[in-house]
Amino acid sequence: MGRQEKPLDAASGPVAGFAFALRKLRKEAGGPTYSAMARRSPYSISTLSRAAGGEQLPTLPVVLAYVNACGGAPQEWEARWQLVSEELAVARAQGRADAPSPYRGLARFEPGDHELFFGRDRLVDELTLLTTEHRFVTVFGASGTGKSSLLRAGLVPRLRDAAAYGLPRPGAIRILTPGEHPLATHGASLVPADAAGDTWLVVDQFEEIFTLCHDEVERTRFIDALLEGGNPAGRLRVVLGVRADFYTRCLDHTGLAASIRDASLPVGWMTSAELRQAITKPAAACGLVVERALTETLVEEVVTRAGGLPMLSHALLETWRRRRGQTLTLEAYERAGGLRGAIAQSAEAAYEAMDAHQAETARQVMLRLITPGDGAPDTRRRATRAELEATGSARQSQAVLETLARARLITLSEDSVDLVHETLITAWPRLHGWIEADREKLRLHRWLTEAAEAWESVGRDPGVRISPVRLTQLRDFTTTTTDDRSELTALETDFIAAGTATHRRTIRRRWAARATIPVLAVLAAVAGTFAWQQKRAGLGVSVFSAASPG
Repeated sequence: MGRQEKPLDAASGPVAGFAFALRKLRKEAGGPTYSAMARRSPYSISTLSRAAGGEQLPTLPVVLAYVNACGGAPQEWEARWQLVSEELAVARAQGRADAPSPYRGLARFEPGDHELFFGRDRLVDELTLLTTEHRFVTVFGASGTGKSSLLRAGLVPRLRDAAAYGLPRPGAIRILTPGEHPLATHGASLVPADAAGDTWLVVDQFEEIFTLCHDEVERTRFIDALLEGGNPAGRLRVVLGVRADFYTRCLDHTGLAASIRDASLPVGWMTSAELRQAITKPAAACGLVVERALTETLVEEVVTRAGGLPMLSHALLETWRRRRGQTLTLEAYERAGGLRGAIAQSAEAAYEAMDAHQAETARQVMLRLITPGDGAPDTRRRATRAELEATGSARQSQAVLETLARARLITLSEDSVDLVHETLITAWPRLHGWIEADREKLRLHRWLTEAAEAWESVGRDPGVRISPVRLTQLRDFTTTTTDDRSELTALETDFIAAGTATHRRTIRRRWAARATIPVLAVLAAVAGTFAWQQKRAGLGVSVFSAASPG
């Protein structure tokens, strides 16, 4: 196919989406070079290449030449081009070509998004009242009910504007997620601020205390510290957000169980009326209109679907990208793939735009962001950027991370990476297939990553011991992927090497010990024989001496 084209974010807009479709057509045609295509058309190599560059919409004659060179259907592509051209014209006329989306997609609402957060007024009122009456509150809800958004875009903005709601002014508001080492990472956050007023501590995704923190002592100490900080004599107010399937795990801690009994709030699915608000009001806030047929279709599809809110938000985002003027239409929604298909379509578009090496790196990155469930649903796992950038070449890994982030499949912070939402695990068939194909291997890899990081934290003890059974299981990780790059980071490789070396030294010592036993046995036998002979010789002398005449 000649020179590799620059990766394209197909979900970033209509021009990029059109360019992506052209590239796909070329790929399906067998990947002819632009030189070969130029020989079949009146346009140059550079003109045809720019047509699929995604920077601007090519002219219709260039598009038709490109399509003809790839054996496509000119009439179909002319209609596609007209739609994109009209969409761009409307956007330019309205001066809204770069307008921000009123929908968050799979991403959670943050405090700064509160003006677009609708449909949860009643629940925000209940949570606000509960947190003013109790210093320790737990919010439970199934994955996809919007717990994080409720805390961040519902409760936190009210606390920041406390006077408007008749609330005491907070001394500080802190939002955190536990991670693998909650006490070591967030210990300082448990200390109240010096400012007047209570310090509010919002602990989102509290289930990470069970899924990511495997040190039971640290886990217990962190929970104890939260409970201690939230007691009546303290100056902390603690609000936890927990996935409902970890309810019983929370009850294993006596103090936490008592707190849950005293003050907890269940987050259920939205009602039809609440869904209508969540669909139409963000659009209205941005001067847009949602077609009535689309609203009714979405309400009907989501109200009966568990975990449907993230899919709803993403479908609305993709519909907004395909809007006609100021209206979000049912036709645009269907083009986006519908409720479930929109996620898969967006994810596939980002994945298909990568070359083979990037796609393999993306697979490894996505799997590192998953913790496979053991009798429970699979969950997302936050990873450091350093870990993921060590997957493949550093430059390529960084490029893949940026591509996945632009497609809103992952979120990037300064030093960490996370799946945008757990819904992606089941809504993207390719990712779900990767997990199911290597579930046991994935569990082993999670153990390896955590064990290697623990080994690193104590100074890389060269005498680290890995059980023979584990070492046998880890042999699979010494093989390489199809593009001849290891799936392991350098740290994981070093950890296995150190454990293997320790095991070999142990085996050599055992064999040396076993080899010594026969030698010692022979020596003992020789010594015994010699002693016996000496004894007989001694007896002979004595008898002879006694029989001799004096």
